[in-house]
Amino acid sequence: MSTGYLLTIFTFIAIYISLALSLNILVGFAGQISLGQAAFFGIGAYTSAVLAIRYSLPFTIDFISAILITGFVGLFLGLPSLRVRHDFLVLATMGINFVVISVFKYVDFFGGAMGLVNIPAPVLFGISFRGGVPYFILSSIYALLTLGLCWYISKTWSGLAFQTIRSDEDAAASVGVSSARYKIYAFGISAAIAGGAGSLYAHFIGSVFPDTFAFVESIAILSMVIFGGVGTLRGPIIGAIILRLTPELLRFISDYRFTLYGALLVLMMLFQPMGILGNGSWLWQKLHPNNRDVANTPQMEVK
Repeated sequence: MSTGYLLTIFTFIAIYISLALSLNILVGFAGQISLGQAAFFGIGAYTSAVLAIRYSLPFTIDFISAILITGFVGLFLGLPSLRVRHDFLVLATMGINFVVISVFKYVDFFGGAMGLVNIPAPVLFGISFRGGVPYFILSSIYALLTLGLCWYISKTWSGLAFQTIRSDEDAAASVGVSSARYKIYAFGISAAIAGGAGSLYAHFIGSVFPDTFAFVESIAILSMVIFGGVGTLRGPIIGAIILRLTPELLRFISDYRFTLYGALLVLMMLFQPMGILGNGSWLWQKLHPNNRDVANTPQMEVK
């Protein structure tokens, strides 16, 4: 493999680590199962693409706008989580994904089915980040910032509130934790991070198309979280690395990667719902035989 090809793969991995960590805030921390993360990924990408192509705004404004706009949309679209739970929330987030993609595909302003092309490479401090090492560093910095934010949230009152809501919303309400407020927070933060990842993706690829952010992409992102270990910081990172590398290492299955993601998602939910490195998982217990406490392991209901 050439150096350029490897850098492209590693850049994608960094972007998807940010995406997996963003979904983990919603699914792992707050216990809100979502199948619509690709919609927020797409909103960020299209926001940045539109601002860059149609209004010729610099990358810094495109990037920040993508985060803010996607975060605001996430707050708004998080409202269904206040009225529905579990299975119905899954259906609601699936619907959100289909609606967002339909807007991209059938509204001419967003380029329709032909998408938007010729998105310029980012320019920061007079340096053009056109692929290669510079863009890998840029995407890695964003992944590290996302990891830092997730770690910070896990150590604050908000992280404790998320954990309480995830375990039992009624119990959370009894101790004064507003489930509604923190659910909305989780959707907003998760969406904002995904929007930033979308902006990086759009400027890296140089084009965006509606089908890139379809429902199957949401399945792929969720698979990364569950495969690695939902509710942990290491899990989404490991999941993103493995599931992005596997199709590249096994080129003969690259056309079936979404089938692979779906199959892994089902198998992990049935046989190892804590993921390969989740708290209390078989492998994690082997690596840490003296730490078998699974009390803090998030449980995802399968009905």
